[in-house]
Amino acid sequence: MRSAIIAIRDRLDRAGIILSGLCVIHCLLGVLLVGVLGLGGEALLSPAIHRVGLALALTVGLVSLSFGMRRHGRVGPLVIGGLGLSLMAAALAAGHGLPEAVLTVMGVSLVAFAHIRNLRAAC
Repeated sequence: MRSAIIAIRDRLDRAGIILSGLCVIHCLLGVLLVGVLGLGGEALLSPAIHRVGLALALTVGLVSLSFGMRRHGRVGPLVIGGLGLSLMAAALAAGHGLPEAVLTVMGVSLVAFAHIRNLRAAC
């Protein structure tokens, strides 16, 4: 039973890393396609995509980082992840443009780093 819980937590951390990477790709690709080529603005800049992404990041991040803290006793990954999630929320509030992109990339980078630290601390 315990090994199944650890496997689920590890999968959630890996999912968090993948989601963070996809978010950066979406952000950078959106800037390129919309800003440079003028394509896909309606779909790529939809607030719904950003709200869903933030909801997924919050769910996966808080669950896996909290479980990790319980397992290894280190609060660092949870704090780093919380800071990253806060930056992502601030990006959503900032609206479209360079501030949103910068906050998002910084936020998802911290979240991915927190998931990596969480995986390594559990070993």
